[in-house]
Amino acid sequence: MSRKQADSSRPVLTMRRGIVVALSVFMVVLDQLSKHWARNSLVQGEAIPFVPGLLQLTLVRNTGAAFSLFRDSSTLLGGLSLVVAIGVSVWVWREPRRGLWMGLALGFLLGGTIGNGIDRWRLGHVTDFLELVPIQFPIFNWADVAINLAVLCFVIDAFGNRHEQSEG
Repeated sequence: MSRKQADSSRPVLTMRRGIVVALSVFMVVLDQLSKHWARNSLVQGEAIPFVPGLLQLTLVRNTGAAFSLFRDSSTLLGGLSLVVAIGVSVWVWREPRRGLWMGLALGFLLGGTIGNGIDRWRLGHVTDFLELVPIQFPIFNWADVAINLAVLCFVIDAFGNRHEQSEG
């Protein structure tokens, strides 16, 4: 059996639309509950070790985007979050099934975008509270984690598709 035949006999992992939506809902709930807890339990700017030497909890209000870009632009970023959430929702609803990595990417992206969007629309800022200790990195939240996981999944999907096309 040739390699091409062996590859074509492997099952293709897919995600149904409902699973993509469930992932995004899970990320929004995780993000919003954790931010609610952080706002009610942490003191602004005070660091509390969580995993010593790795992660600490530090509450900050972020009026910008990643890496403090567009500081004091909550209205603009809130509008952008809405546009992205609508666009990704349409993308999700166009097909009942997606490849695994694309499905994960869309679910994480939609959840992260809505999670940070809710903060911007409701509070005028994003609540960040997760801080990596060993490296100088911006403080973040679970919505940010979801968005970064989405980027990783998009890259894996793109390289997987490129690999399949080069063999086909």
